[in-house]
Amino acid sequence: MNSSTPAGQVTAYALLVATSLCVGYWAGVKSRPTSNGLELKSKPAATRHEPSRVAEESDDEGSEASSTAGDGDIASLRVQEGEECKLVLVVRTDLGMTSGKIAAQCSHATLACYKTLLSTNSALLRQWERAGQTKIALRCQNEDELLLLQAQAQSLNLCARSIQDAGRTQIAAGSRTVLGIAGPARLVNQITGKLRLL
Repeated sequence: MNSSTPAGQVTAYALLVATSLCVGYWAGVKSRPTSNGLELKSKPAATRHEPSRVAEESDDEGSEASSTAGDGDIASLRVQEGEECKLVLVVRTDLGMTSGKIAAQCSHATLACYKTLLSTNSALLRQWERAGQTKIALRCQNEDELLLLQAQAQSLNLCARSIQDAGRTQIAAGSRTVLGIAGPARLVNQITGKLRLL
């Protein structure tokens, strides 16, 4: 978006992104085991993703892929009691995605990070949930910048998931659209602290 965008469109866009993130979070919560012992579509520990595999997500537009290549040791990342954790969504601005497309891609990235943390570092996930599930939408200029940010995040053992589009609607198949980075705010800020808000 640029400075000539009417304030009403910006507000509607922000509301759309926030709603999409909430829907993604709700879907993730519904896939967790319940407290009464019944399982709701949870995967057994033996099916955790290997670093070189690609996890498939799906939506009304078709399937999306979340890149896991190059993961650090997410399970080794420790958080202190009361430490701030957050999820940052880095959106490519060079693709010309509509606000609805951006919202859908941000939801994919949110859910990909949530599922990864649920299976690899549930303590970090619980801390993020207790602290209010902070989510920040930022912008990057192109795929090269997005991949660099992902590599930097993974080198710090942060959860970093980039979403590749299925190509059934607005953009070419395989285009990386959004990068989700989740972890302690002190580490996430080292990677994304200089990026501008979306």
